[in-house]
Amino acid sequence: MVLRRMTSLDQDEFLERVRASVDLHQPWMSLPATPEAFQTFLGRFDEGRSAEGLLICLRDTGAIAGNVNINSIVRGRFQCGSLGYAAFAPYAGRGYMSEGLGLVLRHAFEELRLHRLEAQIQPDNHASTRLVQQHGFRYEGYSPDLLFIDGAWRGHDRWAITNDMAGLVPGAPHPTLPDR
Repeated sequence: MVLRRMTSLDQDEFLERVRASVDLHQPWMSLPATPEAFQTFLGRFDEGRSAEGLLICLRDTGAIAGNVNINSIVRGRFQCGSLGYAAFAPYAGRGYMSEGLGLVLRHAFEELRLHRLEAQIQPDNHASTRLVQQHGFRYEGYSPDLLFIDGAWRGHDRWAITNDMAGLVPGAPHPTLPDR
């Protein structure tokens, strides 16, 4: 697997994968399904300043197997981001997202120099819970009515991992981290 930033050139393949994965994603999430929605989605990402859109791709073909967003990046004393991710059919269930999430952790902690990543997961989304557990995320509690998904406010389990927990501490802290 390889990890790369999402670009406008990914629109057609991304939308094709979203259409093929509707049953896989419902009711957990909805992804952009039109060119206009994709462009709006893509416009949120600013190369890790406040959000980053990443694609998990097969190394041999470059096919998009999944996506991971690092959202709501906060610098200063927090140095934290929130993950959103989805596997795409026909690649789900083959371990690609697990390998890809490992690449995302390395990118987030070593390149973006974040200290913490969070994942909010609906309690019945067992595949997503297993994914973060495989990578050492710790359970931090339940938040009712946390995110608006599929037309309603949904409660989520909150999971988190720090760079120390992952063993991926950057060589130098991010410049926005205060000295004290």
